[in-house]
This record gives sequence, structure tokens and C-alpha cells, in this order.
Amino acid sequence: MNDTPESAVIEAGRQQVRLEAEALLDVLDQIDERFVRVASLLQAMTGKVVMTGSGTSGFIARRSAHLFSVSGTPAFFLNPGDGLHGSMGAVEADDVMIALSKGGSSSELNDLAARVQSVGTTVVAITANGRSPLGQLADITVELRNFPSADPGNLLAMGSTLAHSTWLDALAVVLMRARAVSWERVHFTHPGGAVGLLANLPEQLEGLTIPAHVDERG
Repeated sequence: MNDTPESAVIEAGRQQVRLEAEALLDVLDQIDERFVRVASLLQAMTGKVVMTGSGTSGFIARRSAHLFSVSGTPAFFLNPGDGLHGSMGAVEADDVMIALSKGGSSSELNDLAARVQSVGTTVVAITANGRSPLGQLADITVELRNFPSADPGNLLAMGSTLAHSTWLDALAVVLMRARAVSWERVHFTHPGGAVGLLANLPEQLEGLTIPAHVDERG
């Protein structure tokens, strides 16, 4: 077998980046009324955000839990498997669970979501399939369009999980601005690494007000 030309290898890598960039740009049109509804829900909650997901979605959920917390919205990650072995006891009725799943058919995730929902926890689903079991059981379902070409073979969750992550990044920043979270607070909660060594902090982000939404299923 002959070696593939270096230029072809470079182009193959660049093509994947293009496909994933297209998936991210598509998120722009999906920052809509449902985004505002979720932002309103999280701003009004008196508990914490519980991020959950399995596999690659679980890694994105863990990342988002960290970014929510550092930007002023208390959050933690709950592994679905651990949740079904007792850790769901940490989830309370005044919390909001955000469950990530591209296909929406992970049995352990759906079982966890249904169980915490039964004790009063609001469940938000972020999925590419709103008609999936997860999409159907959630109180609020955010259906982010799927880009099969950005997920190799439509099996490896690459572009889709980046899209989910970007949507959640936008949510974290909007909540930070709505809550007027200062960089001083961020600096206090992040004393480690290069951030903790900063002597001069950025200017405060411009504030905004999130419209209140009636709590209704859908």
C-alpha cells in the first residue's frame, strides 16, 4: 500500500474541522425562545444545576458543570451509573437536572432522569432527537439539530457534542451577566493556576435581564 500524500492527510484533517465548524455555526439559529426559557428556569431556581450524561456526553456535562460553577451558577456532575447506585440522593426537588444525550436512548440516563423527576426535580433534555425517550420524558426538551457529517459514520459524537457544549457555554455566560457575577468572585473561586495569579482583572460584563417564563412542560 502506497503512503498517502502529506497534502491529503492535511486536507482530511481540515475537512473534519470544517464539518465541526459548520455544526457549531448552526447553533446560532438554535439560540432561541427555548434558550431563554431554560435561562429563566435556571435563574429562578433555588437549588443547583445537576449535569448528567453518559459516554462522550458525560464528559461534556462534566465540563459544563465546572463552567456553570465558576461563572456563578452552582452545579455539579452526576454520573448516571453512580446515580442509580445511590448518588441520586444528592438531587433535590429545587434542583434542575440537565441531561445530555445525542440519541436520547441511554437507558441508565433515562432511568435516572425519570426517578429524579418523580420527586419534583425539573429535567431539561439536550438531544438531537426530541422524539426519543429522553426527549419525551423531559419537562423541557432542547432539540439541537444533528449534523451526521460532523460525527464520523454518524457514530462518533464529535461535532454534535461540540454543539451541545457551545449551547451550554452560551447559557453560562448569559446567566453570569444576568446575575452580575463579578470577575472578583470568579478570581476568588479560582485561586489556582494562571487565573489565580492575575493582578488585573477584566472589566465587568454588561448586565442583562432574562424575561420570566411560565413553568410549563414542553
